[in-house]
Amino acid sequence: MLSCGEASGDLYAGALVNALRERDPAVKPFGFGGDQLRAAGAELVGDYRGISVTGLSEALAVLPRSWRMLRLLTDAAALGRPDVFVAIDFPDFNFRLLPPLRKLGVPIVYYVSPQVWAWRPGRLDTLRQYVDKMLVIFPFEAELYQQAGVPVEFVGHPLIDLAKANRPRADLLPALGLDAAHPVMALLPGSRANEVRRILPRLLAGAALTAAQVPRLQLLVARAPSLDDSLFAPVEAARAAALPIAVVEGATDDVLAASDVVVTASGTATVQTALHGRPMVIVYRLSPMTYTVGRSVVRVSTYGMVNLVAGRTIVPELIQDRFTPEAVAHEAVSLLTDERRAAAMRQDLAEVRTRLGGPGASDRAAAAVQALVSARQR
Repeated sequence: MLSCGEASGDLYAGALVNALRERDPAVKPFGFGGDQLRAAGAELVGDYRGISVTGLSEALAVLPRSWRMLRLLTDAAALGRPDVFVAIDFPDFNFRLLPPLRKLGVPIVYYVSPQVWAWRPGRLDTLRQYVDKMLVIFPFEAELYQQAGVPVEFVGHPLIDLAKANRPRADLLPALGLDAAHPVMALLPGSRANEVRRILPRLLAGAALTAAQVPRLQLLVARAPSLDDSLFAPVEAARAAALPIAVVEGATDDVLAASDVVVTASGTATVQTALHGRPMVIVYRLSPMTYTVGRSVVRVSTYGMVNLVAGRTIVPELIQDRFTPEAVAHEAVSLLTDERRAAAMRQDLAEVRTRLGGPGASDRAAAAVQALVSARQR
């Protein structure tokens, strides 16, 4: 049984199930996820879309649906009696499943750590109580769990294998009516509806200011699957202002491979961008209430995962009030016109890539899951 609650977790869940099936074709996965988990052959008890949000007020709005889904999953576990439960990130939801699964005697693996190193360190106590094995994807997390007495294994980052473009720049851009010889700025506004609603208009405003200073600039917007068309209405306004712009759905790796500079919402996409070696600017904006509450408990000075892995700020971060169109344009123009700065950032991002482990993360995770089940069945 698996449970994941957002696009990145769904991607990792699908890759994990594929790796498990290569090891044992008789595996019968089920649980909570999305298209990637379904495509891997899992029977979905529920779909995460409509439940995955960021922010306090947004979380309250989906609380009734979350509780209904938790009941469905608990009932499915009681009926199906899985050999193992794999929770993938999404802690505010998945932590609610840990006690009933433990009560059923199901071994528990937590794959992709909650950000206990950034905030709410008390969650370590919950993980120590319920989790049989942590599988972490960032190298600095292993020592944290070892010190806390939680069994842990660093398996590496699954995106090492998954972040690959299907269409090269020379094919993608002409197909979209753009010119492969002209500079490209990629905009990644996030995968959740409330993220896109808050972030995309500012990205487009910043891109317009950038285009005024960089001749023949073209824009690519990466659109996550299953988002409402209305969220991308600002793109039409930008197109009406004569900005060369295209939206590409469900192919972020293609967008990144075709770009010269990337402005991305903070999250998994920052790692994806690093793996493509693209100079980037990280942005994010929450509701004022959520940011005020969160800022008082966050224990890190940077937010971008690439900066955390590097152990220093290698990529600029424009968070909350610092995220303005003018600031976006300032950083993007610099990276598009200052080749020394762009080259230095690419070198730093290559260092980040080496720290994320080699290929085969999903298979190593599958081996750890399989080993736990085998040990319990002896």
